Amino acid sequence: MSEHIVSVRVYITIFLVLLVGTALTVWAAFVDFPFGLNTIIAMAIAVTKATFVVLYFMHVRYSTRLVWVIVGSALFWMGIMFAFTFADYFTRSRLSIGT
Repeated sequence: MSEHIVSVRVYITIFLVLLVGTALTVWAAFVDFPFGLNTIIAMAIAVTKATFVVLYFMHVRYSTRLVWVIVGSALFWMGIMFAFTFADYFTRSRLSIGT
């Protein structure tokens, strides 16, 4: 089985991208964005960084289509779990303790 050789330059580039992403995360933590966008911006940065880690450091970028299907199905399943969790959370009435 032949393995794809990734150059050191790619790893250094991804490392620098992750460092910039970390700096953006720290910067965004100290800025008060309007309309409550802090969580959305923080999650967008985190998802971008996680995508780079999965694609390059976990070598999914150079893997077979079967690995892509497995990663995609795992993300789909995680989306289902989040949907069920949020559906449960949003359908609960506010509890009034002591009344």
